[in-house]
Amino acid sequence: MKTHFRRNRSKLSNKSKIFVWTLFDLANTSYSIIVVTFLFAVYFKKTIANGEPIGDLYWSIGISISMFITAIISPVLGAIADYAAGKKRFLLFFTSLCILSTAMLFFTGEGDIFFALIFFILANIGFEAGLVFYDAFLPEITEPKNFGRVSGYGFAAGYVGSLLSLAIAFPFIQAEMIKETFPISALFFLIFSLPLFIFIKDTRKKVETTESFIKIGFNRVWTTITHLKNYKNLAWFLLAFFLYIEGVNTVIFFSGNYASTTLNFSISELIIFFIIVQSTAIIGAILFGILADSIGQKKTIVLSLLIWIFTVFVAYFTSSKEAIIVQKLSELFEVESQQILIQSFYIVGLLAGSVLGATQSVSRSFMAKLTPENRKTEFFGFFSFFNKSSAILGPLVFGMLSFITGSQRISILSLVLFFVFGLIILRKVKDPGLAEN
Repeated sequence: MKTHFRRNRSKLSNKSKIFVWTLFDLANTSYSIIVVTFLFAVYFKKTIANGEPIGDLYWSIGISISMFITAIISPVLGAIADYAAGKKRFLLFFTSLCILSTAMLFFTGEGDIFFALIFFILANIGFEAGLVFYDAFLPEITEPKNFGRVSGYGFAAGYVGSLLSLAIAFPFIQAEMIKETFPISALFFLIFSLPLFIFIKDTRKKVETTESFIKIGFNRVWTTITHLKNYKNLAWFLLAFFLYIEGVNTVIFFSGNYASTTLNFSISELIIFFIIVQSTAIIGAILFGILADSIGQKKTIVLSLLIWIFTVFVAYFTSSKEAIIVQKLSELFEVESQQILIQSFYIVGLLAGSVLGATQSVSRSFMAKLTPENRKTEFFGFFSFFNKSSAILGPLVFGMLSFITGSQRISILSLVLFFVFGLIILRKVKDPGLAEN
């Protein structure tokens, strides 16, 4: 019977593999929306940190620590997985770490800053480190010509997962049972991640060696670093990615706090905002994925970054009741300025959602196209390194500016610099699938 099960698993069609792979995206974004972006982020600031401005600084420190640890270990783990140990066992370990730590957030309350940060840091390490191995499955389930759209399908499934998670959590939110949503998120992640571990086959190698896998991992990473001159195009992309993903990660970590603190959104208004973001993100991830396969990943990323820059300026100029544009709109439509703030930020959510998943998805597929075949997981480890290490600086800059100035509105302008510098470096990257102009 066991042999029969393995035979059936190995006969999964490519479409079935893609579907099972995308289910993991659906699963893990339950953690992302409930913990990172929305409920726990707001709960941490308002309840655990008693609504104090220093809550932003504590939150950014927690993010930075978890991202720093993940950034350090990701390339080494990727190299080990490439060499012998297999991706799936690492993915299982980090997924379990995230699920258990997320469930433990239920036991945090007012003033429990230390324990809340410990559980959040562990959960975020599990989530982010697991993505190294999840992303590395992409080249094994589809052809390079389909990387863009398949990566887009994964992100779209993720945003469907976000909407499902919000729908499940909504009755608890209405009953002001916010803590209960954390173990619910963990359970959602557990259930929908199981198909990948059951049905997706992971190729393993039997390697006889007297060296430890840790040493092998560090050696392979060092070899890659010292030979990075042979991958100049990839190096330029990773640098550009490091810069522009700073802005994207900061939006993910602080959007809920920003809407709640600066714009005084109620929980119901926050839910509407995130429904708008997640819904447009589904469409954006798919459309930009198809566009990337048509015009190339590089041009698609450039388009998404231009939209990001426009979105940040819209958010800045419509986030204060004293702003001229808010006052003019309030007079024009004869409504209170608070309503203008709410409606304007809904538009910001629509714009941000259209490129939120798209920027990440197309970057992932571009990375898959640029990396050498025999070092996929190792290079995705470096991709993760730049992703995670970028999430150290961006949120920390935002948190520090918010704490020093007492204004999140001023902090939001820091995002523009990351997107602009990312665009400048991206100009040096060549899309190997298309002729460069």
